[in-house]
Amino acid sequence: MKLKILPTHLREKKRYLAFQAISEIPLERDDVISLILGASGDLYGAYGTSKLGLWVVKFWKYPSSEKFMAKGIIRCNRNETNSARAVIPTITRFKGKRVVFQTLGISGTIKGAITNFIKLKTADE
Repeated sequence: MKLKILPTHLREKKRYLAFQAISEIPLERDDVISLILGASGDLYGAYGTSKLGLWVVKFWKYPSSEKFMAKGIIRCNRNETNSARAVIPTITRFKGKRVVFQTLGISGTIKGAITNFIKLKTADE
């Protein structure tokens, strides 16, 4: 039997948080996922974290000479954007090294978050 997908009007609405991370050691996508879910679990517990619906959708690394910078997009539930936004600055350490997370902005679509907050350089620019 084939599973039925929920119609769009019954699905949970999403918002996309663009973030920036600066660290002393390079970060990978899996590291960012575990940092965000761990910080959310510390702040809100298991039940609160499940209500947020956090997930890292996109991730880009920008290596530099001294610090490692990464940008990305986190998906969360529409009604929980303030709670999800509160989780991000609580992340301060990764493997004993300092790391700083900042929220760049919130958008209703992934494309809007990329163009307004991430501002990737394209080939035609």
